[in-house]
Formats: sequence, C-alpha cells, structure tokens
Amino acid sequence: MNELTDQALKDQVNSLIVFFENITKSNLLELKNFYALDAGFKDPFNDVKGIQSIERIFEHMFESLRDPRFKVQEVASEGVHTFITWEFYFALDQMPSKGGMTIKGASHLIWAYEADVGAWRISNHRDYWDAAEEVYEKIPLLGALLRWVKKRASANL
Repeated sequence: MNELTDQALKDQVNSLIVFFENITKSNLLELKNFYALDAGFKDPFNDVKGIQSIERIFEHMFESLRDPRFKVQEVASEGVHTFITWEFYFALDQMPSKGGMTIKGASHLIWAYEADVGAWRISNHRDYWDAAEEVYEKIPLLGALLRWVKKRASANL
C-alpha cells in the first residue's frame, strides 16, 4: 500500500467504528458503504456470504433484542487487517431479570480495495466471542449446568 491508500483505509476504519457505535435499524442500508457485495461474515451463530445476508443478521439483531448497541474498546490495524475489541450491550425480554446484558468480543476484518467504487470494503468479517460464557451461562438451568461443567474442567479444582 502507498501512503494515499493507507490513509484512505485508516479513514474507512474510523468511519466504520463511528457507524457501528451509532448503528440503528434505520441506517442499516449504510452497511453497503463498508462491506463488499460478496463479503463473508462469521460469528458463533452465523456464517454467511453476501451483503444482503449480512444486512439480514443486523436486521434480526434489532428485531430480537432491545436497545442493542456497540462500544468499541480498541483498534489495531496492520496492512489490510483490522482487529477491533468491543462490548455489545442489549436487553432480552425473555430473560427473567429483563435487565441488560453485555457481550465482550473482538472482530477481525480483512479489507479489499474496490477500484470500481474507489473505496476500501470489508471482504471478510469474523467475530470472536464466547457464546457459552456470554449468553448460555446466563440462562437459569442451562447456565448452572455450564458453570458446573466449566468448574469440573478447570485446572483450579
């Protein structure tokens, strides 16, 4: 990369962070400004390809969760790779406490320059977070079982 493309990528990363920290159901169409048409997206629940499938994941987030929002903690970039740590806040009406929940995770983004639009777009997005610890352990009966298994598997018996 040269200095101009390097700065353009940094600007796109910064714009993406602002977007995710302000994402709403009404601005989901802006995802196309950040993802390639054939981008891949994988997290503990999804493994899809294509911007329409990625949009559907975020639509589902707003349909099934109350007040979802992201807060980016740290960003590190090297070449076309960006690593972001974040906290995701939301509430579930189905949970007994109906209180807020937080998931701590990280995303690895791989960028590609799309010459036809003259912009950097995400070609691959992989989220890393522990579904067992962050979600399943908070479900009353399942959580108790998972915590017991975790304790039994731990070297700190």
